[in-house]
Amino acid sequence: MALMDFIKKQFIDILEWTESGDGMLGWRYPMAGNEIQYGASLTVRESQVAVFVNEGQVADVFGPGMYKLTTQTLPVLTYLKNWDKLFQSPFKSDVYFFSTRQQLDRKWGTSQPVTIRDKDFGAVRLRAFGNYAWRIGEPKLFHTSVSGTRERYTVDDIDGQLRALMLQHISDAVAASGVPFLDLAANQVEFATQLKEVTAPEFAKLGLVLESVTVQNLSLPEELQKVLDQKIGMGMVGGDMGKFMQYQTAQAIPKFAEAAAGGGGGVVGDAMGLGAGVALGQVMAQQLQGGLAAANPAAAPGAAAAAGIQPDEIMATLEKLGELKAKGILTEDEFAAKKAELLKKLV
Repeated sequence: MALMDFIKKQFIDILEWTESGDGMLGWRYPMAGNEIQYGASLTVRESQVAVFVNEGQVADVFGPGMYKLTTQTLPVLTYLKNWDKLFQSPFKSDVYFFSTRQQLDRKWGTSQPVTIRDKDFGAVRLRAFGNYAWRIGEPKLFHTSVSGTRERYTVDDIDGQLRALMLQHISDAVAASGVPFLDLAANQVEFATQLKEVTAPEFAKLGLVLESVTVQNLSLPEELQKVLDQKIGMGMVGGDMGKFMQYQTAQAIPKFAEAAAGGGGGVVGDAMGLGAGVALGQVMAQQLQGGLAAANPAAAPGAAAAAGIQPDEIMATLEKLGELKAKGILTEDEFAAKKAELLKKLV
């Protein structure tokens, strides 16, 4: 009976793995009670690693290349099995293949806002998302700490754990950067760099290498977004408060015009239109007064205004006021009053 079992047993003389492209990370060669022929051929392709395991203990690890399995190429297994130098019999060993290519475009993101501490604003709640890439760097560690004796191990089996590690270290990334939150939000590359640096050691504990991290979006709370918008606006006018007020007025006019012409309507639309007209009038008056005072600083304010205005400037102003009236921002009475005031200056 033992002789028949020996005859039926198949001896494996070629070991290799062709990846199927379905996110496989680890694959155990199907031994099915068979034994490996002494001197068998082992083929490990690029982006692969083969690991021999003897009775649960990791033995020899092979990188890309072609090998003839002998006591010379299997030194650890030879030691564990106490083979002598003349050993040439078939042997049993579990063989695991691992893919070491990069796993690209893995997604991470906050399902709920994450609270971080900022030196300027205290506690801040934000949302963020992006992607990252990783690969198996230490197959022996990955086998012993993650995949174990499973026949197949895929990217999806570990994806949730890795995403959690990314999210867990968002606060650490902000703290490690030492950059104010508003500046960090405007520099997503710096944020991604810090996130990679603080998360990579956790990946290494699993035998993985975190290759890259990108941040595609940072969503701020609405109140902080308004602060950021104002800061950007101040930067555009060089910190000049007068110019900043003009900038805000210019930004508000299209919204007022839309509300007055359509969506606002009624008393609300009229009020918004009147407010925009008054604001615009104040800004224009300040500009005219400043220009006139510069032209004749010794004269009285009223005289300077009358003496310094050029006819083409008044006509250009009337045209702008006419456009505002056509859009519903200025009422007919407001336009008529301003027109009469400007025409008097031509006399």
